[in-house]
Amino acid sequence: MKRCLPCARVAPVAALTLALAGGLPARAAEAPAGANLADALGVPVDKAPVRERAGWRPPRIVLVAPYVHDHLALLQAAVPQAKLVEMPAASPRDIANADVSIGVCTEEVLKQAKHLEWIQWPAAGVERCVQQPLLHERHILLTNLQRAAGPSMAEHVIAMMLLLSRHLDYYLREQQQAHWAEDGPEAADLEGKTLLVVGLGGIGTEVARRAHAFGMRVTATRASGRSGPDFVDYVGLPDELPKLARDADYVVNCAPLTAQTTGIFNREFFAGMKSSAYFLSVGRGRSTVTADLTAALTEHRIAGAGLDVADPEPLPPDSPLWRAPNLFITPHVSANSALADEQRYALLRENLRRYAAGEPMLAVVDIERGY
Repeated sequence: MKRCLPCARVAPVAALTLALAGGLPARAAEAPAGANLADALGVPVDKAPVRERAGWRPPRIVLVAPYVHDHLALLQAAVPQAKLVEMPAASPRDIANADVSIGVCTEEVLKQAKHLEWIQWPAAGVERCVQQPLLHERHILLTNLQRAAGPSMAEHVIAMMLLLSRHLDYYLREQQQAHWAEDGPEAADLEGKTLLVVGLGGIGTEVARRAHAFGMRVTATRASGRSGPDFVDYVGLPDELPKLARDADYVVNCAPLTAQTTGIFNREFFAGMKSSAYFLSVGRGRSTVTADLTAALTEHRIAGAGLDVADPEPLPPDSPLWRAPNLFITPHVSANSALADEQRYALLRENLRRYAAGEPMLAVVDIERGY
């Protein structure tokens, strides 16, 4: 690995957080800190200032989803002139006059919020928001928190790969039985293996970076083109997925959920993988056909799988997937870490500041493409 990832990211984020809490002079939380944060995370910055958008004005009313409650003071500091109103307690008048929404993107609210110009989605995946017709019809600006949780999610992927390759679940079971299992299954090294990253965005890039540090050969697919960092050996387009999967020892789904990625990991896909290969997913559950993955594991057509997402969620107790062999499941928690949370809200706060100041926005979503 070329640099210390935690060191590279924590310093600017911690400085911004201290500034917002009053630990640094207020000017430290202005544009330089925001620029450092965006640069540290690799967050794309829009080319044009948001003030050039028709309908822009400094926000007066901001609708806020209830799960952002604990961070209201942090957000209010970014827009002291605005009124932050938590849903669902907002009055019809507040909704009608809202300029901005944080985490609220329902058909009901969009119909009432005639002055809404910008929605900040408090996560990377925006599929629930981009499916709203009014978002497209009114050309509402949509931003997300892409890359904020990338490092944390990438570590989760590596952890699942090590658990599967080292059979740590087996040894944990033996430990619980107080059995010194010297004759357990043979471990496999990651070094020299090939990892295919499906979706070389913020999360996928961080997975690739760490896999490369383990001595793995990394290939990837991405819809936006063939460019990639120097630690990725080959970047293919989505139609090259079956060919690249045939040579991979590990396949990890980091792709956003779109019409093109829904159900792409299906019976045909798993049939094309090596029988010794592993499938991992931290993207979206609906990219995988659950019955087909269950069959591939049960029939030993692939070696195993690690999932942080499923379809449906939560996975019901009677799902056959729970009983599939050599499968490790976590309940959509790969981004649940203190660092990821800190980075998400620092980025969210910075975007609020940028919008109020009319500056170029961070992490603007192409609503037609869905990411």
